[in-house]
Amino acid sequence: MLEIRYVWEFPVRLTHWVTAVSILVLSLTGFYIGNPFFPGGDGAYVMGWVRFVHFVAAYVFLMSFIIRSIWFLIGNEYGSWRMFFPWATQKGRANALSFFRYYTFTGKKIPYEVGHNALACLAYAVIFFLYLVMIVSGFTLYGMYQPGGFWDVLLGWLLVPIDSQWLRLTHHLGMWLIIGFVINHIYSAWLMDVKEMNGTVSSMFSGYKYINPKDL
Repeated sequence: MLEIRYVWEFPVRLTHWVTAVSILVLSLTGFYIGNPFFPGGDGAYVMGWVRFVHFVAAYVFLMSFIIRSIWFLIGNEYGSWRMFFPWATQKGRANALSFFRYYTFTGKKIPYEVGHNALACLAYAVIFFLYLVMIVSGFTLYGMYQPGGFWDVLLGWLLVPIDSQWLRLTHHLGMWLIIGFVINHIYSAWLMDVKEMNGTVSSMFSGYKYINPKDL
């Protein structure tokens, strides 16, 4: 008999979707800032509006990152920072290997997990680090256009050891890495929803999953 279990708390679901929308807006506007393909017209302030939307989305992304980081400390076991260290236990390492073999079509057996699986946790650790890189690099570049402002004072020192062009390149490459992660994330979520039939996708709206105790 299936058991309905509350897995994803509201702050986790909220930051998930806010981050997703922010990434979409930041990617579209960021791509335009790097490659302005629309010439505009008489009196059209296209680049200014695009930059404004980009900066607003960046602040939204930052707030979502901060809230999710706080929930790493006070959230339930499925959203805790502990999920980032599956390699700390033998079971976690075995599960990560099993999921890797399953995803790469070299193994058929898949261990059952209520929350994130061990391999996904490793990927999330990398992506959250990448989020931090994007925040630091982005607001460092933003601070260049307001000398003496908050972001220039807080992060401007980074422009001494790292040239601004390298920082722009890092920010640009980070965008494409995140886009690649999003594509894989959507595919993996759909795959697990089909294979495990426990409401993986719908749980990111409702917070609930359908668990068969025998699978545990």
